[in-house]
Amino acid sequence: MTADTQKNVADQAQDTALIERIRTGDRAAFMRFYDRFSPLMFSVAARVLGDRKEAEDVLQEVMLVIWNKSGEYDPQLGSLSSWSVALTRNKALDRLRARTRRLRLIEEVAVMAELSDTASSPSANDLIHGQERAQMLRTAMKELPIDQRMAIELAFFTGMSQSDIATRLQQPLGTVKARIRRGMLRLREQLGGVL
Repeated sequence: MTADTQKNVADQAQDTALIERIRTGDRAAFMRFYDRFSPLMFSVAARVLGDRKEAEDVLQEVMLVIWNKSGEYDPQLGSLSSWSVALTRNKALDRLRARTRRLRLIEEVAVMAELSDTASSPSANDLIHGQERAQMLRTAMKELPIDQRMAIELAFFTGMSQSDIATRLQQPLGTVKARIRRGMLRLREQLGGVL
């Protein structure tokens, strides 16, 4: 047996012992795992996502998966590092796909809003409050950050519930509620007592 082969066998045995300790809830073993593998896992996530903050979030999610599902690791299928990297890569790709879906949804909502702006027939808001007030509202809406504007448009112009919005945007319900609240407060500031 060559020196490299002996080292690989020793590393594999060490990794198996480490993951076994993690399975039993050994926090020290988990910290050792984190110290050893997190730089590699972070670099994989950062390379896939191109964003340091999102890569940090992915690393945290993967570490939680490893802590909770360490029993899923099978040393017969590969090394602990390759398993960790595969989990990280998959989670980063999932986040990338979700980001793409969110951006597509934002674009769809923006197009729907533009189409409703240019519609020739007056909306209910135009009929009740007049075109001037409706235009002021549209202008104020356009000044909101895109995440707040999208949440408000989905809630008030499409009639979706906050839970449905959270599901559609793949965001936590609390985040959606906070965006709607912050957006409504900004609208109130911008419009004052006009509407």
